[in-house]
Amino acid sequence: MSMNNLRLLAYLDSLLLPERVTDFCPNGLQIEGKSDVRKVVCGVTASQALIDRAIELGADAIFVHHGFFWKGESANISGMKKKRIAALLKHDINLYAYHLPLDVHEELGNNAQLGKLLGVSKIKSLGVNSGPEGIVMQGEFEPALSPSELSNKLNSLLARAPLHENVNSQLIKSVAWCTGGGQGYLEAVAQLGIDAFITGEVSEQTIHTAREMNIHFYSAGHHATERYGAKAIAEHLTKLDSLVVEFVDIPNPA
Repeated sequence: MSMNNLRLLAYLDSLLLPERVTDFCPNGLQIEGKSDVRKVVCGVTASQALIDRAIELGADAIFVHHGFFWKGESANISGMKKKRIAALLKHDINLYAYHLPLDVHEELGNNAQLGKLLGVSKIKSLGVNSGPEGIVMQGEFEPALSPSELSNKLNSLLARAPLHENVNSQLIKSVAWCTGGGQGYLEAVAQLGIDAFITGEVSEQTIHTAREMNIHFYSAGHHATERYGAKAIAEHLTKLDSLVVEFVDIPNPA
């Protein structure tokens, strides 16, 4: 049993709806490989390590959140990019990549999966103006957590100690989050009076914003906050009888 690679593309497009968002990279089939797909490896980033592991596992296709051909990068296929693409072409492996569509998917997305993992209730989109619906989510902790309890919870669940800017000792009831590099949304979140904001990365000015707007800020790791969307896709695709699917996590402390 197998699935045609273009049929798999159509299935993923119908599931993740890339036409809903304006993205920084092409979504869908970035590198075309063999027409018959039986084994799919899912991971966060199309790094050489993930590609090499997919080759070892005999994969016909790779699904990732972070693929290739980002806006602003060199269009030249040389060096590291040439080596990665050459390996995919040599082994005739399809590469499917979905960036923002995977972040914002209502059930399988990075944001939805992180909220579920943290046990957040009353989840809904924050509706910020500078991003697609679902790019920043909000909800509540029931019961409320102390700032240190939330830090410990993130450390335990994500296996990575977060950077926490501790601005006060009040319990955290309301929380907002954006997986990956979402620190730029902190000010918009703080203006709504939300107690804490969780994302993957931190910039120098982020700390000043957290302090001056009195909002707890947690930088829990780009990779650590975004491994769950690709994992959820892997679990979803296993329901298709024609595919064998495996999630491969390539550890990354960033």
